[in-house]
Amino acid sequence: MKTVTLKIILVIAGALLFNIIFWQEKLAINTLLFDAFILLSVFKLYPAAFTKPAMKWLLLAHAVALATLIIHNTLLSKLAFSATLLLVVVFTQFLHRSVWYAAASAAGNYLLFVFSFMEDIRQVKKAGIKSLGIRKMLRFLIIPLLIAAVFFFLYSFSNTVFQDVVNDIGIALEHFFSRFYDWFNWERFGFLLLGLFVTGGLLMKMRSNYFSEKEFGKQNNLLRRKQNFTKWKQSVMFDILSLFMGRFANGALALRNENTIGIISLVMLNILLLFINVLDIIYVWFGFTYTANINLKDYVHEGAGMLIFSIVLAMLVLLFFFRANLNFYKKNKWLRYGAYGWIFQNMILVISVLLRDSYYIQHMGLAYKRIGVLVFLIMVLMGLITVFIKIQQRKTSYYLWRVNGWFAIVLLVAASCIHWDETIARYNLTHKNTIPVDVKFLLTLSDKTIPLVQQNIDVLKGEKLPVQPEGDYEDRSAMPEVFERRKKEFLEAQQKYSWLSWNVSDAYVKKYLSQNLITSSINK
Repeated sequence: MKTVTLKIILVIAGALLFNIIFWQEKLAINTLLFDAFILLSVFKLYPAAFTKPAMKWLLLAHAVALATLIIHNTLLSKLAFSATLLLVVVFTQFLHRSVWYAAASAAGNYLLFVFSFMEDIRQVKKAGIKSLGIRKMLRFLIIPLLIAAVFFFLYSFSNTVFQDVVNDIGIALEHFFSRFYDWFNWERFGFLLLGLFVTGGLLMKMRSNYFSEKEFGKQNNLLRRKQNFTKWKQSVMFDILSLFMGRFANGALALRNENTIGIISLVMLNILLLFINVLDIIYVWFGFTYTANINLKDYVHEGAGMLIFSIVLAMLVLLFFFRANLNFYKKNKWLRYGAYGWIFQNMILVISVLLRDSYYIQHMGLAYKRIGVLVFLIMVLMGLITVFIKIQQRKTSYYLWRVNGWFAIVLLVAASCIHWDETIARYNLTHKNTIPVDVKFLLTLSDKTIPLVQQNIDVLKGEKLPVQPEGDYEDRSAMPEVFERRKKEFLEAQQKYSWLSWNVSDAYVKKYLSQNLITSSINK
């Protein structure tokens, strides 16, 4: 069977499978079935992909993400699963080294899916029905079907048992077609189209290799290039430098002048950041004492905001000065030292924000944004390390983006291995005597936290208990009723799902609530 025809058949089959296993179901064990179909289809269409070096690591990361989806069933695990599946597919279809270019190719597949699908259908039509062997097959089937029909009627009249079986089959078919129009609706049809789009975007490769070819020209190591002064004077970068440097941006000494300006800039920025870091070391590292007057929310976000601005500025400034031949300038030693100093000081700033966030968690408990700050700090540290490597080993900006892109994928998969809602609830309830528990937030966490809340039901009881040190109060009298309703809704929702929605997290909660219900009935 030709590849084009096979691809069309697989896309349609995938859309039907998507419609059957995901309709009114959760992403759970059904994802394993869809994933197996997609991977088998992809490796059937592109068998040479197994030889690619990155494929083994991608498949390992994807297997971990799939396992976390079935075990934890969190939004993060679903995101990790989707991201790694897309990368596996795109790396089989195109030649890529970077996550960013691969993501661009994936976007191109989905944007051009309709055109690719229609083009493949046109090719099949052009080849003609003969290529499929359908006419030949029909000719061979006519006589056997007629003979089989004659004997079918003879057996049905002569054998009462066979006749009963045939009648039962007829009733079943009649029942099926009578319910077909009840089963079919426009919402389900729209879901089928969604399945066609999802499957088609994964299996249909766009005709253009634009992003793959674009990346092919990128290198990790900087190469010294002879400057074309005529072309350089016509560039936007020359206009920007001329605006600030005037005649010093031109001529044989332009590189030396740029080096001098870079040194002065980094010295000034290092002094400014040194002043901020000294204040943080004195007042945050060693002089912090928590009081009720301190708004920890502003205290952390202020530091994080400053860090974001500082790191973005550091990246842009350093990428500007170390973008080309200045990397090979023999007298750029002090410029490098200034860059290393600024990178080191930004790392100190990271530690300062980390301490702020740890104080926030220690006194107010865990929450999404506080965990998000920690993840951001890890990304920032990696960014600073790669900028240091770029300067020291004369790497390109492409290297910087490529390494940090892969690190983000590794971090995403690693983070999906933790059930963060359960971690938040467990930490806050374990420290309920030392931190104010935000009950409303606690009840918005995922269903996996239900057993933990049940075991600490006392936090839901009582009236007018302080929640925030600033003086906010929350009426908890209705919280036990809200929690009971939450448990009831969970059990009702589970009854609507089939085995396709099974996952470890929901199974654990369902088992716990069932045992708890039996225990309560016995005690009564």
